[in-house]
Amino acid sequence: MSRRLLVGVIGAGSIDVAGAALAEEIGRRLAESGAVLVCGGLGGVMAAACRGAAGAGGETIGLLPGSDADSANNDVSIALPTGLGHARNVMIAQVSRVLIAVEGEYGTLSEIAIGLKLGKPVVVFGRWADLTGVHRVETAAEAVELALRLAVESRPADLNLS
Repeated sequence: MSRRLLVGVIGAGSIDVAGAALAEEIGRRLAESGAVLVCGGLGGVMAAACRGAAGAGGETIGLLPGSDADSANNDVSIALPTGLGHARNVMIAQVSRVLIAVEGEYGTLSEIAIGLKLGKPVVVFGRWADLTGVHRVETAAEAVELALRLAVESRPADLNLS
């Protein structure tokens, strides 16, 4: 049985215009590849990435920190209220085949660290590039291309990218 690729897009809850454009392009490119975007479901990077994916006809899953599905951003296809607060970061890292970190602070760092601990590929932009084990990129196109390649290399047999 072939399964859809789940790609985690992680990052700050508040971002500037450049960060929003980057996250939106990543979301769009993931949707165009057939991947499902997984995120924390709220604002900032999460909302921009979901907007890009939804605009391209893609699916998005928001693992929300609280208990209210209505707190999800408008472009989350499937809102899953976990009631776990920051502990939902573990779920995001666990369910994603690969993670793309756009911007962020300690919450994003926790998702990166958990992803690495779980053996998941983690693709990052500038801020986190010095962390051991991450894959540094410069553009959205490069991030998505590398993330998809790493996902296929990590478990190629059951992956459907169509």
